[in-house]
Amino acid sequence: MKEKYSEYSGGKIYYTVRGKGTTIVLIHGYLEASEVWGSFADRLAKYHRVIALDLPGNGKSSLYPQDHTMCFHSGAVKSVLDQEQADRVVMIGHSLGGYVTLSFVENYTERLDGYIMLHSHPYADTPEIIENRQREIRIVEAGKKDTIYPVNIPRMFADKNLEIFSEDVERLKIIASQHRAEGIISVLKGMIKRKSRADIMLNSRLPMLYVLGKMDNYIPYNDIMSRLLMPATGEIVSLENSGHMGFLEETDKLASIILKFVSNLKNQS
Repeated sequence: MKEKYSEYSGGKIYYTVRGKGTTIVLIHGYLEASEVWGSFADRLAKYHRVIALDLPGNGKSSLYPQDHTMCFHSGAVKSVLDQEQADRVVMIGHSLGGYVTLSFVENYTERLDGYIMLHSHPYADTPEIIENRQREIRIVEAGKKDTIYPVNIPRMFADKNLEIFSEDVERLKIIASQHRAEGIISVLKGMIKRKSRADIMLNSRLPMLYVLGKMDNYIPYNDIMSRLLMPATGEIVSLENSGHMGFLEETDKLASIILKFVSNLKNQS
């Protein structure tokens, strides 16, 4: 694995590169960083080139003065791809990373062969979610950011999986604890400001997978399925035993699904 930085908007974006072949880009979620992918990225890298990056304000990437909107994030992703001379890629966005991926679809669709929405959705925040994010901003501004992740991280896993994946829960807590207060606030403000991109997803002709966990505490399965409109080129994949972290909770199944998806893209080209 190689560790690198790309220049972006007066700062630097940290990323790693593994393997060779078709380029797969992994974009992490809220309170995460590129290292959350860990052995899952290694598994994909046995067959493909895998780029995993820290979004602005997260992990080892620079913190910027402006709110970290989805367009600002997707521009950061593009800076990494430009540096790596990755003209066309398959993008996988987890949670917040899915919001960023749809911004990338909107702004740089010519750089994509296909994409995967992983435990994410294309909609703007509801008033209730906006209030929750604003509450978290107030907590962080009060100097109490370390009270957030001990609650948020366990909820990412299906309730029945908490004991099984207790080591992963603790590892993610450590990653979350290293986030800078300013970065958390900027990302929260960026998510609040984001628009719905349901029409972007629906009208895109790119091959895509929409992966949901049936036990997701953050994106209730039945709720999202009742209103989700999929493009003709899209497919829904349900993970029976996952919450919000399918790449950890059902690693083998999800890796096989992704590898098959990428292989089919190669056969179509």
